[in-house]
Amino acid sequence: MITLWGNRQQFCDGVSRRNFLQIGAFGAGLSLAGMLKAREASGSSNKAAIMIYLPGGPSHMDMYDLKPDAPKEYKGEFNPIKTNVPGLDICELFPLQAKMMDKLAVIRSIVSVDEHSDSLVTTGYSENTNRVANHPSFGAVMSKLRGDTNGNDIPPFVSLRGMSRGTEPGYLGIAHRPFTPEGPGIRNLRLAPGVDSTRMDDRKTLLTSFDTVRREIDATGTMKGIDSFTGRAFDMVASGAVRKALDLTREDPRTRDRYKGVEQFLMARRLVEAGVGCVTLAIGGWDTHSGNFKTLRRQLPQVDRAVSALIQDLCDRGMDKDVVTVMWGEFGRTPRVNNSDGGGRDHWSPVMSAMVAGGGLKMGQAIGSSSARGEYPKDRKVTVPQVLSTLYGAMGIDPSKTFSNGSGRPMHILDDREPVKELI
Repeated sequence: MITLWGNRQQFCDGVSRRNFLQIGAFGAGLSLAGMLKAREASGSSNKAAIMIYLPGGPSHMDMYDLKPDAPKEYKGEFNPIKTNVPGLDICELFPLQAKMMDKLAVIRSIVSVDEHSDSLVTTGYSENTNRVANHPSFGAVMSKLRGDTNGNDIPPFVSLRGMSRGTEPGYLGIAHRPFTPEGPGIRNLRLAPGVDSTRMDDRKTLLTSFDTVRREIDATGTMKGIDSFTGRAFDMVASGAVRKALDLTREDPRTRDRYKGVEQFLMARRLVEAGVGCVTLAIGGWDTHSGNFKTLRRQLPQVDRAVSALIQDLCDRGMDKDVVTVMWGEFGRTPRVNNSDGGGRDHWSPVMSAMVAGGGLKMGQAIGSSSARGEYPKDRKVTVPQVLSTLYGAMGIDPSKTFSNGSGRPMHILDDREPVKELI
């Protein structure tokens, strides 16, 4: 197995969130084979999820939950602006979202855990819990339950932020890892120079024969994912459906211009439009222990442009009812600004915010509120699993469904399954 490392993102806990892309010994065609193992789900659905992750923990106080009446050491440097939803104000650096707030919803009273936990908002369980329980990510569950229902050689789960923490399939098995089309992996979606369809078929036949021998001597069962679905993996490479979805030059130049600098958001839209069930991506670094306001003055306008372009695009294309989008991080940041260089905010798990859009959910509202200084939920406390339960519901997936873990024990997708009823 070859491991190709992507960009490294370093956080204050010293843990590197390295993205990596694994390619099977015979190329990316084989790395897709395992994933294709589960694409036999019955029925069909065009429901999809786009999960935007803000790594490092974004400041709720400076984005969707400003406190203009709080003391200056809490309030910070930014002011709220009105949106097109009366009484719902957001950061002044979000003017584009302010104009379309009727298409968005904000949850201001989410409680988190006190750890850098990339897996919390994708699995519903903390990283400490997952070291033992190994719960699957949202995209992996989508892969397990939906598989390929579109018949177009499109993978059910794509991670544009690499095979990083928070994307793991957990006890569902490696067949439900995300497809990660970053870096060298894209080259493997093309037929190699000098390889035509005939030679591709010959390689597929040879590989099938070889794998029959390997399966017979494999006592661990790790070869079970390389079976008849390997042929479909080859077909994916040959058809180029994923490669076409990732080829942004096929997009209208005016559309590409709206996404300039945030092309991953356009890529996400193209992927769900092509039939991918779940796309996850990340933008920026939000571990702002120092220089909080300097960092956010640079990053928030970028996020504003990316989110507004994506949501408007989905609405214009009539996809907003079927595609749910969520944007959040692992926790909020301290309401009180610290004395570091440039003023920073530290980790704050008692409360954070999230933005949700589409999926047939009720938009144009702020759910819950935090205290006057943004320190804890004032009303309507919401947990991360409850948000995920709502997203699963929007996908037509029952979060009480069970899967067997590695020990044969039935495990619910989520233990805390109460949805955010205001969104339904």
